[in-house]
Formats: sequence, structure tokens, C-alpha cells
Amino acid sequence: MKHTSYISDLWFDMYLRSRLPLVLNYNPFIAMNDDPNKQKMDQAIRAADLTVSALRFRNSLNANLLEPDVYHMNPKKTDNETFRKVVSFLPEVVSWYGAYFYKAFPLDMSQYVRLFNSTRIPRQDKDELFTDKTARHVAVLCNGAFYTVDVVEKNGDIRSPKEIHLAYQHVLKVSANAKPEDSIAVLSADERNRWATLRELLVNAGNESLLTKLDSAIFLLCLDDTILNTLDADSREMKQYCKNMLHGNGLNRWFDKSFSLIVDKGGRAGVNFEHAWGDGVAVLRFVNEVHKDVNSHNFVLAAGLSSNSFDPASHVHRLDFKLTDTIKHEIAKVRKTFEASTGRLDLSILQYHGFGKEAIKKYNFYPDGIMQLAFQMAYFRLTGGQTAATYESCSTAAFKHGRTECIRPATTLTKEFCEKVCNDGNGSPAEMRALLKATCAYHGQLTKEAAMGKRCGNVFRDAAFNTTSVGSLVEELPLL
Repeated sequence: MKHTSYISDLWFDMYLRSRLPLVLNYNPFIAMNDDPNKQKMDQAIRAADLTVSALRFRNSLNANLLEPDVYHMNPKKTDNETFRKVVSFLPEVVSWYGAYFYKAFPLDMSQYVRLFNSTRIPRQDKDELFTDKTARHVAVLCNGAFYTVDVVEKNGDIRSPKEIHLAYQHVLKVSANAKPEDSIAVLSADERNRWATLRELLVNAGNESLLTKLDSAIFLLCLDDTILNTLDADSREMKQYCKNMLHGNGLNRWFDKSFSLIVDKGGRAGVNFEHAWGDGVAVLRFVNEVHKDVNSHNFVLAAGLSSNSFDPASHVHRLDFKLTDTIKHEIAKVRKTFEASTGRLDLSILQYHGFGKEAIKKYNFYPDGIMQLAFQMAYFRLTGGQTAATYESCSTAAFKHGRTECIRPATTLTKEFCEKVCNDGNGSPAEMRALLKATCAYHGQLTKEAAMGKRCGNVFRDAAFNTTSVGSLVEELPLL
């Protein structure tokens, strides 16, 4: 076979050929919990702490020191320090087999190479993924204005936390006079072919080097001016927080960047990421490790200036884009479209506190099976007894260059359970428990089959999406 994964090229094509705007259609977000130390929730301190932690993760990644991602079929035996220590003593050529013997499968981590210093560049009909590992700056977007901040020294060392903090304070200060209505940021939310045309207009106006600064930045930091009082699940502030992390006002996001770290005025943080280069597994691990690291260190508060002569202005550079009247007119048009599309989005958030996954596990049920059954039950009740084809994503990173596969949670067992609960209600507790057990067990079976490549929903979906590749796909499929 020509490639390690016959779905890989089709998958990239599916994302990169789509002409839909990235916002609302592709870019998801992951929210972070607040830092328990309220002093560290100052916007500039929080942003600097998260930056330092993100750069520490990047250093570990570049040095091949990150612990491998592992799928544990029997986590009680393998997801512990004893197992990790034993495997670490095995020679590299046989360590994989040792893990495999205990049903702990090392996962593909090829997506991580585009986590940093990467962006999606709009092109006509098919976009391009761009990465430049040599850049040592982050891009900062504040009040619609773009800046670059040097965060890595020439020798590769991370700049001191205090210096990064001072640089971000400087950005917050000088950006107060920016004109967000002229921000090119909203153009990244446009339909992809139109955005490709508009980017060419920006290049022709003399902005190519500035765009390259954005494309190559380690990541994008968005310093927002929003502040929320409470994040109770049913509060208006929680909905606004989620909408801000998902799309914002369009003037303080650059949706093409591999990921954007968002920090609002109250220090609340999250990550919005572009989806073509990778899936949630890589980003979720990054967010979890950064959050854990930043909560266990006082990078800024414990740091002192490395030099009394440090001048933040010499390390902060504004990207002053040259805008023609045509470009300004297009910015206004795209902004109007953006506000109309995001204005139609409504969110409803439910946090259930009655029990969680630990209680479910206590009774030997599969938590995701219970969650998916709850979705089926809700739909069944809302529609008067109807069911619908349902999609749940499952990582196939157990295979080289694997992405995701489709789990179909709507089954004959979920339908039978919903009918018994909603229609007759005559099942005995023992019968209902047995049916619930069978339903969850079958969902677990479907999940394992999807994770191990034994289901093929996405293969043929993507082949249908990209019909020009169907012939080559069929030629590469192994004979059955």
C-alpha cells in the first residue's frame, strides 16, 4: 500500500476542500477551569502563566520527552506508575510488544507536529496547512489589533515569566487606542474561497510579511475585554462564555490558527482550535497538561526580572496592516455576515449533579453507554417515539495516521429500552437492569470495534465526499 492509512489523504481533503466558514462549522473550543489562586486570575498574569506552561509542553514535545498516548483496554492493570516503570525499562524495539501484551496500545501522535507554529491558509478550492518551526514569537490579538511578542530566546530558552507578563501588560495598554472595526481578523470567518481572494488582496496591498508572522507564530493569544461574574450552568453568563469561546465577536479571533489561547478580562481561559490538522485527542491532552502544570506553579508571581533594563516595548511589535478602501469595505461585509450567523446560534447548557461517571462505574455500567442512552431517550420522548441515525466520534489513533471513526449509538437495544420505559413501563426491575446492562455492553462493543478499525462508516463517507478519490481508494483496499 502506498500510504500507512488509505483514509488519511481523503480525510485531509474532506476538511481542506470544504468551503464552509470555519466558525460554527468546524472550529470547536475547550474551556479551562479557573485557577484556584485568585491572584493568578489577573488577565496578564493568567496569560503569561499559560504561555510559559504551553512553551514547556512544546519543549517536551520537540525533545521527544512527552509520555506516549496510550489506549488502555484494561486500565486497572496498565494505567498506573508501576506499569509505566516496567515498560520504560524495556528496550525501545520491544517496548511496544510489552505494552501490547497487556492490551495497552500506544497511539499515533503524528498530529502533534502541527500543534505549534502552524496555520491553515485559505486557497481557492483547497486550503493549505503551513508549519514553520523556526519562529520564536507568539501572536497576540487584543482589541482587534495584532502584535507579536518574543517569548523564546535565540538559544531556545523560554523568556522569563515576568518578562512575558510585562510584555502582555504592554499589549493591553497600547491596544486601547486600536480601531477594532478595521480588524482583518473577521476575514478568517468568511467562506473559504472568498477568504482566499481577500487574502490575495491583502498580499497585493503589501501585507505578505505580516501574514507570514501570523502563520508562523507558535500560537495565537486572544486577550478579550469581556468579563463575566458567574458561570453557573443555567446562567446567562455561562452561555455568553461558551459563545465567546466558540466564536467571540469576530474581531478578536483568527480562526485559521492551529489553536488560539483565549483569556478574558477576568482571567477565564479556553482554547479554540482549527480542526483540519488534528482531532480533539491531541488538543485535549495539551489543555489538560497545561492546566495541571499552571495550577501547580506560580510562574509569574514567583519570578523576578531577569534584567532591570528589560523594555517590553522592544519585544512587542504591532502588525500594522495596509488596508485599501476595497479591503475595508469587505471587512464590513464579512462582519455583517458573521454577526448574522452567530446571532442565530442559541445554546442551552445542562449540568446534572445527581450522579456522575464514578457512580455509574460503581454499578458496573459503561458511563458513555449511559450518556448515549440518555440522548436516545430524550429524542424518543421529544418526538413521540421516533429514533434517528446518531453519530459519535471515536479516535482511531491506535493506527498510524489514524483520525476518527463513527460509532452509531442508536441500536435496536436502545430502541427497545426506550419503548419499555416510555410506552409500557411493565418491565420488572430485574428485566430492566438486564436490558440496560445489555444496551451499555453493546455500546461498549461498538466503541471498541470503532477504535480498533473494525467499523468503516467514515471510510465510505469520506469516499463519497471526495468522489475523485474513490477509484484509488478501491485499488488500495485489501481483498476480503
